[in-house]
Amino acid sequence: MPVRTTQFTESGDGSGSAARAAGARSSLSALRGLPAACHPLPAAAVTLFTAVMAAAAGHGPSGVALAAAAVAAGQLSVGWCNDRADLRRDLAAGRRDKPLAAGTASPAAVARAAAAALLVCVPLSLAAGLPAGAAHLAGVAAAWGYNLWLKGTVLSWAPYALAFGLLPAFTTLGLPGAPWPPPWLTAAAALLGAGAHFANVLPDIDDDLATGVRGLPQRLGARRSAALAGLLVLGSAAALVAGPPGRVTAYGWALLAATAGALLLASRRPAGRALFRTVMAVAGADVVLLVAELRP
Repeated sequence: MPVRTTQFTESGDGSGSAARAAGARSSLSALRGLPAACHPLPAAAVTLFTAVMAAAAGHGPSGVALAAAAVAAGQLSVGWCNDRADLRRDLAAGRRDKPLAAGTASPAAVARAAAAALLVCVPLSLAAGLPAGAAHLAGVAAAWGYNLWLKGTVLSWAPYALAFGLLPAFTTLGLPGAPWPPPWLTAAAALLGAGAHFANVLPDIDDDLATGVRGLPQRLGARRSAALAGLLVLGSAAALVAGPPGRVTAYGWALLAATAGALLLASRRPAGRALFRTVMAVAGADVVLLVAELRP
């Protein structure tokens, strides 16, 4: 009897170990898609651009790191919230490129990650000071509002314009005296954000319409949305070039010409990702110009 009892206990332990291992594998599988579900390219780009703006505005290393951390947390929360909110539509459209729809991330894990990132974003934002923190959190709230409601309305562009438009304020309001950014910079950022919205939606317009999403780009159609995206981004570059006092530099003129040419080429294929990638490239070139214009 003692031998049999020992064997039974060992067998039970083995079954428990197997169950725990299976549970661990299941948990890892549920987490595997988390990085892709946060929309990593836009999140990284916005974080990097904010860090460069903060440095150009006069923040020291600790201020730059704080701004980048706050924006990264906000972007992660927005990206995960977006994929979780879109799950039903992504499943209906057969979006195997989306981790939740493909089953490489669990809805519960993505929802928890979005909430955790948002909770981290709040103190990080406010650590830059109340005015700066309020500006950034207003932008994050606008992005969540897009995910949860405004995406399917004619105001779908507004959260992008507001969130991007407030990013320069986040970097300047955290400086001594809490100065607001110049109006031309706010306008340039807002125009870029609105243009990014139209460009980002283009490849998914047909799927969006099939699943009942009728934001402004979906109502306008691919060609008109591509043209509007190009005009908005070109307007953003023009505001950056012509807004600051003084003569337009050679780099500014080159930026305008290159932006117009690149957008014209990319908008000829509105169904692809080329226009959105072009917008990201233009944003990077804009940041180079900002480094010179914002440096104290």
